[in-house]
Amino acid sequence: MHTHQKKWFGAEMRLISVILFIVEFVRGAVLVSLLPIYGAKSLGLAPDVIGVAISAHYITDTLLKMAIGYLLDRFSVRLVVQTGLIISLAGVYLLQFSDLPWMFIGSAALYGIGMSPIWIVCLTKVSEQQRGTQMGLLYTIWMVGLGSGPIVCNILLDYSVSFTYQLLVWLSVLACLLTFFMRKGKAVTLQQLPLREQFAVLRARLGHMKLLLPGMILQTTGASMLVPILPSFAESELGLSGTQYSILLTVGGICAAGGLMPMGRLSDKLGGRKWFLVAGFGAFAFGLYMLAWGLSFWYCLLIAIALGLSYAAVLPAWNALLATYVPPKQEGLGWGILSTFEGIGVMIGPVAGGFIAAWNGETAVFWVSAVLFGLIGAFYLWFPFQAFAAGGDATNK
Repeated sequence: MHTHQKKWFGAEMRLISVILFIVEFVRGAVLVSLLPIYGAKSLGLAPDVIGVAISAHYITDTLLKMAIGYLLDRFSVRLVVQTGLIISLAGVYLLQFSDLPWMFIGSAALYGIGMSPIWIVCLTKVSEQQRGTQMGLLYTIWMVGLGSGPIVCNILLDYSVSFTYQLLVWLSVLACLLTFFMRKGKAVTLQQLPLREQFAVLRARLGHMKLLLPGMILQTTGASMLVPILPSFAESELGLSGTQYSILLTVGGICAAGGLMPMGRLSDKLGGRKWFLVAGFGAFAFGLYMLAWGLSFWYCLLIAIALGLSYAAVLPAWNALLATYVPPKQEGLGWGILSTFEGIGVMIGPVAGGFIAAWNGETAVFWVSAVLFGLIGAFYLWFPFQAFAAGGDATNK
């Protein structure tokens, strides 16, 4: 690659990273703060309705991932990303008219349509030589955006719901405008293969990753169960003020974002992905178990730090491991299919969390989530190390 190309590629990635940050900032603010708080306090919706709305967002996001990955391999990156973000902008804009539950759910579903393209584009740019490190950097951008969105939104909602909402709409407009500066090329230089042959290759690789499927689905289920009830749990069960809740989110997010790059490098260096996953999932389960006891703010602060660091341990190792199963020259379709499997849990989680909270209280959601993460850690602890060390490499041969 020539020097000019390298510089241009760096500028392109900086632009894509900025768009990703804005998109995830708005998504975090909408899903973690605006939908639960606005839905409960302004519209008087029950937790199960809010859970269905959040799941509807992830259902459209997930169901379109495979199709979007296929499109990114064949059409202009700019066109696919631009179209998706415009549709998502329409979803955010329509929230202000969502007085009825079905409108509220429909707007959230429409918002989910355009989330996948920018993320899959970023995944296709990860090099094979530094998967853990680059995944760490990518997830740092994602984490800072997704985490800072609800923190800023929580603070602004105390002053003006209207201003907060308008800010999110205009940020969505900005993300759409920035796509006009993206290049028009495809996500990768594709060796055109018949679609049936591409699916045959992917099916063979998915057969090798049976051990990863429980973690792909259960971890996203366990995490997304908490989204509909997290703000109200912090207020009613933990007795936290809005400021204290924002502090916990900030500290946990900083620890997660700050730990992603070091953990990614350590994963690349040591190659012990299994132990990063087992330790990370186990620590996450224990942290959620402790939160369910309704401890004081300072204990919750320590738990937030532990949860952030455990999340940082899991993400780079997990996605670097998944990356070994993505066929060369089929990155868009490959990441689309893998993201679809992970998205199954995200579709299930918010609905399950909302119904569990309505049935047996919000604390029960934390118990169930902790059990799920504990089962994932125990499951991977039981399987031999060779399944993790050689699984992906074997499929690439």
